[in-house]
Amino acid sequence: MTKNDLRIIFMGTPEFAVETLRALVDGGYNVVAVVTQPDKPVGRHQDTLQPSAVKQYAVAKGLPVLQPVKMKDPQFVDELRSYNADLQVVVAFRMLPEVVWAMPRFGTFNVHAALLPQYRGAAPINWAVINGEKQTGVTTFFLDHDIDTGRIIMQEPFDIADDFNVENVYDGLMKLGAGIALKTIDRIIAGNGHVDSLPQEDMIPVGKELHYAPKIFKETCRINWNMPAEQARNFVRGLSPYPGAWTNMVSPDGKNSVLKLFKAALTQMPCNGNAPGTIRIFNGNMLVATADCWLQLDEMQLSGKKRMDARAFLNGFRDIESYTLER
Repeated sequence: MTKNDLRIIFMGTPEFAVETLRALVDGGYNVVAVVTQPDKPVGRHQDTLQPSAVKQYAVAKGLPVLQPVKMKDPQFVDELRSYNADLQVVVAFRMLPEVVWAMPRFGTFNVHAALLPQYRGAAPINWAVINGEKQTGVTTFFLDHDIDTGRIIMQEPFDIADDFNVENVYDGLMKLGAGIALKTIDRIIAGNGHVDSLPQEDMIPVGKELHYAPKIFKETCRINWNMPAEQARNFVRGLSPYPGAWTNMVSPDGKNSVLKLFKAALTQMPCNGNAPGTIRIFNGNMLVATADCWLQLDEMQLSGKKRMDARAFLNGFRDIESYTLER
């Protein structure tokens, strides 16, 4: 069997998935069809349809595109089956029903942006950074009935530098994910459809806590200033640049404005009894009190304004220390 013989269906939606699809196409692998989300209504009146990043790339390359609303729709299942795929490759897509993931004779594998069994769920990159991890990675695993629990095929680590935010880790894992997808397919080809894999239960260190990566909502991104400074900084960089950590900035007359934070730095200065959320200026820098030390806020965006650095932000306030950040 060669990569020209192996019939592959690719499934994915965002830019993260495009990198893997591009690697497959550029590498000469036999991608017979692409499955992605339906076009998304955008604009003020929701009257413009925006195709996914994966669809845009697939159309440009002349690949057939399927966009089911429901994955169990009989018409879609029949159309998918008509491609007679040997293997399905999934990157940043939705949960698949068994009728779909069990269809190819060699199964369906997913590229997950974490070192499973850690960080199962929809937002593994965000949560790894939020939790202050020093390392994450990518995993390929066969899909089964439960989300992100299938047998692991391959893993590759990725170091998270102290100054990395989600964008840095996203870019690194996007490239690493494309590479591991091709290596996994090559192993399947070399084994004539068979490849060694390990159950995730065998990879859980005794006594080690498993972290999960649930979907992130607006309220998830709200900062609690009662946390320690290092934890608050990790929270900011774990949501930067998108969707962005936020807090309410309260004016002296009690009015609230949403303040998004994109970059923060640790200081070694204890808060000395200042209430969490207190704002102070020190050497021209904007500081906020946390549960232990002052946190320096370096990049932010006030509701209705542009994103800016702290010095530009402070130029718009006469007495910023009379404001507080809501706990």
